[in-house]
Amino acid sequence: MEPTPFLVIDQVTKSFPAARGSSAARVLDDISLRINEGEFIVFLGPSGSGKTTLLRIVAGLETASSGSVRLQGERVVGPDRKKGMVFQSYSSLPWLNVLDNVKFGLKYRDDLSDQQKEEIARSYLLMTGLKGFERYHINRISGGMRQRVALARTLAAGSDVLLMDEPFGALDAQTREFLQEQVLQISRKERKTIIFVTHDVEEAVFLADRLFIFSSRPARIVEEIRVAELLPAERPLDLKENEVFFRLRNHAKELVRAEALRAQNLEERAASA
Repeated sequence: MEPTPFLVIDQVTKSFPAARGSSAARVLDDISLRINEGEFIVFLGPSGSGKTTLLRIVAGLETASSGSVRLQGERVVGPDRKKGMVFQSYSSLPWLNVLDNVKFGLKYRDDLSDQQKEEIARSYLLMTGLKGFERYHINRISGGMRQRVALARTLAAGSDVLLMDEPFGALDAQTREFLQEQVLQISRKERKTIIFVTHDVEEAVFLADRLFIFSSRPARIVEEIRVAELLPAERPLDLKENEVFFRLRNHAKELVRAEALRAQNLEERAASA
């Protein structure tokens, strides 16, 4: 008998109420996934295809219209410490310094002493390259460093699964690549299960163990690409010049482009009807 997957998304659909006189807008259409502990999973697809909606359902921030999500065998019914989320916007607390922002993730850990919380926070500051900036206030550091603070705070909270919603989307290319390398190193070192949403095809291929391509709405899985079977676990930035990487990127890009064109055609037909 196969072991139960760490995270199970089982026939999840999601519809949002529409304006009066219109039918409900279906965003997710019967999506099922099985995710193992320690995997780096990436959701890639056209804008508005439901990737973030599914991520929020896994986080317990949205409720599925039907279907279920189970984490370590327990049904997800709301947010809790087992699921940590990093958003695209800089979700830092401006009245706290860097160290206290990270320690805030440990605020409700009654199982830890104050000294242990301090040690854990400092260890994640070191891991995310923030050592030396402990006493800086958030408005005194760059956007990329703020995202590192958000990542360190979420990791310090001890979440079982890390959910990342386009966390590097607003950053410049150099900072983005630096953080891509960091989050990969953290995922390997911590054996952390990560689900990562992005619009960036190159980023998706570089990070993923498995890459799921979403269709346009209502979202379904167009294709699963098992990147870890084709690329090494250790991924320096120059891997992006590798021929296998190049082929994977182009294949994923064509799938996303086809779905984006399909969505555009459907919108034009609806507008002219």
